Amino acid sequence: MCLVCHEPLDQSNSPFADRERALIRSYIAAGDTKSEIEDKLVAQFGQQILAAPPRSGFNLLAWWLPIAGLVGGALVLAFLARWWGRGRREPPAALAAAPLDPALELRLDDELARFDG
Repeated sequence: MCLVCHEPLDQSNSPFADRERALIRSYIAAGDTKSEIEDKLVAQFGQQILAAPPRSGFNLLAWWLPIAGLVGGALVLAFLARWWGRGRREPPAALAAAPLDPALELRLDDELARFDG
């Protein structure tokens, strides 16, 4: 990471990022491995030089909390989907099959006949 503009080195155009890239190229030319280069950069600039937090200690929360949040959200959605699905019930058979009042039925037929026209 560029310590001046807080962007990844491959996207930063700051002069400090240019110096960081040159320093990394010199470490590569010296034959250092990736982990050795990272260790040297952290020793020189601190943990903020890394784009991702280390996967140890308290920093593990940065890796596991998003996953736990997604799993927890999925469980809540599954619970709500079951709860909402159970809320839909068929009407009782007595109400579904109840006959209409004959006078109301005639009036409805007359109104519908006017619309069919």
